[in-house]
Formats: sequence, structure tokens, C-alpha cells
Amino acid sequence: MAISRAQLLKELLPGLNALFGLEYDKYENEHAEIYETENSERSFEEEVKLSGFAAAPVKAEGASISYDNAQESFTARYNHETVAMGFSVTEEAMEDNLYDSLSARYTKALARAMAYTKQVKAASLLNTGFDTFKSGDNVFLFATNHPTVEGGTNANKPSTNADLNETSLEQAVIDIAAYTDERGLLIAARPRKLIVPPALMFVATRLLQTELRTGTADNDINALRSNGSIPEGYRVNHYLTDVDAFFITTDVPNGMKHFVRTAMQTSMDGDFDTGNVRYKARERYSFGVSDPLGIYGSPGA
Repeated sequence: MAISRAQLLKELLPGLNALFGLEYDKYENEHAEIYETENSERSFEEEVKLSGFAAAPVKAEGASISYDNAQESFTARYNHETVAMGFSVTEEAMEDNLYDSLSARYTKALARAMAYTKQVKAASLLNTGFDTFKSGDNVFLFATNHPTVEGGTNANKPSTNADLNETSLEQAVIDIAAYTDERGLLIAARPRKLIVPPALMFVATRLLQTELRTGTADNDINALRSNGSIPEGYRVNHYLTDVDAFFITTDVPNGMKHFVRTAMQTSMDGDFDTGNVRYKARERYSFGVSDPLGIYGSPGA
């Protein structure tokens, strides 16, 4: 349905001082703090996790060496979605508008709507990763039982759900240090940055930026800060829906990924019969995870 003069009545009257409602700032590209972005040229992308070899055994004198097998572990699949929206303005509304261009104003609003959708989709994996969204190993994204081919497990969430505090953050750093590969060999995994909702930004500041321990009368140093345990500090993601959940990205490669199949495209055309002018925006992308060890999360207590 086209935007007509009836919907823009006040904009057609002389003496209007200001138009407002479309100039709000927005939180942009917060997904870039969580996801690694890559381009795609296919309708979907698949990434396969491979297992290496187990620890090398001792070879007895004169004995043959042992041979090990490598294999595939699991496959992560990224299905690209098409996100698109448009609007139409009648020929008469375009003619009678007395102020700045209708198309320019509402094109900005369209871009804002598209950007909002992308941020919501990016955050949805974290918002649903404890009980809905599953990684390629068919386990919830945040779990204590990510299986390995060796028969062991990795945990990228605490064994007991905890709110963000000194103890839970230290335990998360310890848990990440205990990650192993598919054959049970320790990997040198380290935290990178803390991702929190707005409700936890002040807690995160006190935990990571104060010289001494918080919430205690002891004159102890803040070990998290002194050790550089979270080297990239914290970032606020305004699209997280759980006010007490927190997340930590790690330096494990091929973790959270954002594939761009088609970048944002905008176009417009005029309808010959009606004279209406139509505008649209369209893009294709996907958000997902290849290796769940690329992120750690707690849903809060």
C-alpha cells in the first residue's frame, strides 16, 4: 500500500516548524564485536571440524611405530536468509510535499529498519543459545557437554549458572583454559572480550578496570585486571534480551561467523499506471557458529 497524502496531512500544511521521529541514533554494527565476517558465493556454506591425532605414545626399541587416524568431527551449516523491505509513495504526495524530500527521509528510515533486523538476528544466537539454538555438534550452543571424537567433552558454560561477578568471571577464564581438541589434547585457548547487556555495563567496568578487588574490604589486587585476563575489555550489546546473561569471545579460530551473500542493495522505480514511486532495500546473509569453543556464555543465576 502506498503512502498517500492522507497519511502525511500535517506535512502538506504551511507553517510546520519541524518533522521528527526518523532522526534517532541507532546502535550500529554491534555484531562485529562477536562475529567474524566473510563473503559467500553460494546459497549456503558448510564448515567441517576435523580431528587431529592423539598424544604420541612411547615406541619400544625395535618395535614398529603406531599409526593414528584423522577424521571429520561435525559440520556447521550456514543457510543465508534474504531480508528485504520497501515502501511506496503516491504521485500526489510527492508533488504536494512542501518540505524536504519524502524519499530521502523515508529511505533513511528504511535503512534503519534493515540495520535493526540485522542486529536482532545477530544477537538471537546468544539469546537462544542456552535452550534453543544448537551448534553443528547437535548440542545447544552454550553447554557443558560438547562432545569430542575421543569420547570426552568441552564446556563453554559454567556447571552452575552464575551471575556476572568476580568468582564467575574467574571461573570462566579457568574453564576456557581447559578446552581440548577433538582428541583430548589441551589447546591454548584464551578469552578475548566480555559481551554484556546494558544492565551489566557498570558491573563489567568495576570488574575489569578497578585496581583492587571489588565488593571486599581486603586490600587485594584485582587479579582479572592485573593478569590481563580479558585483554580486549568489555563491549555492550543492546540487543541481548537477558539482563543477567554474559558472554566471552575466545581466540579459538572459526568460532562465531557472519557470511555476507549479497550486500545491502537499494533500488527504486516508478509505476506507469499509478505514478507511485517504490523504494526497496534487500540483502542476504547468515549468522552462525562453526566451533562453539569460540564463545563462552552464562545465562545468569
